[in-house]
Amino acid sequence: MQSIYAMHQNDSDNLEKEEKFLFHSIENIRDLYLIMVSALVELRNSEISFIEKSQKKHLATAAERNPNNKFINNQVLILLEESNPLSIAIEERGIDNWKRNDDYILILLEAVKSSEIYAKYMETRENTFEEDREFIADLFVEVIAPNEKLYEYLEDYKLTWVDDIPVVNTLISKQLRQIMPEGRDAFFVPRLYKDTDDKDFVRDLFRKTILNNQELAKEFIDKTPNWDTERIAEIDTIILKMAICEFLKFPSIPVKVTINEYLEIAKEYSTPKSSIFINGILDNLVKDYESTNRLSKAGRGLM
Repeated sequence: MQSIYAMHQNDSDNLEKEEKFLFHSIENIRDLYLIMVSALVELRNSEISFIEKSQKKHLATAAERNPNNKFINNQVLILLEESNPLSIAIEERGIDNWKRNDDYILILLEAVKSSEIYAKYMETRENTFEEDREFIADLFVEVIAPNEKLYEYLEDYKLTWVDDIPVVNTLISKQLRQIMPEGRDAFFVPRLYKDTDDKDFVRDLFRKTILNNQELAKEFIDKTPNWDTERIAEIDTIILKMAICEFLKFPSIPVKVTINEYLEIAKEYSTPKSSIFINGILDNLVKDYESTNRLSKAGRGLM
């Protein structure tokens, strides 16, 4: 959707160029994911370095000589550090942001150590996997993900990530809460596409929506008699075109799946009333398509 919107905003008709940008943007989402997860690893490494330096001080305090190592012994952080899939993905994508910008890790570490979550966690010295997992998941959601300095860095690094950050953070939070102590491969890096069909669908939906722009627009113009078509938000028209494209040109996708998906997109990206407006249009279109036999959905239960 963002790619189609950008294409409209730039008044571009270079389909090949915009398609390459679309897939490049999807690849960048994976980089964002790896940067956020690797921040957890680097937080532990930074704290290890801090503890080692403190112990070597000439006038080290008793607490510095015998520190509480619960944070650096956190089993989830160690699991991430030792994860083969994560290490391979970081190396393949050349993710070294925190090596080049370690000041942000120090900022994050300070925020972590001044948080109530950290203070409560460090009241004891013993580690259990269940407590370690809950602590890291809560820490990520409540301290790391919402950190303003981190957000500013990510926004400056790649502006297109602004819309992707919440999605990526939600995925990581879910993974952290479900992570299990099953060895070096316990943590997996999600694939961008389930299979080649999934990637083909992204390409086909983009192409068919762009190439059938006028045809798709005509489908809903008559269904908005109380609306000036020029006043309909551009995001809403794109959402409608993509949904109609799925109705008419993707027989394997159930109607309900399409409607639910685009209503969620409308709630996230458009105006407060957009989802109600779009739901009404799509509902009327489906009734029309069914009565005129224009819906051709293959498979059981796809209507």
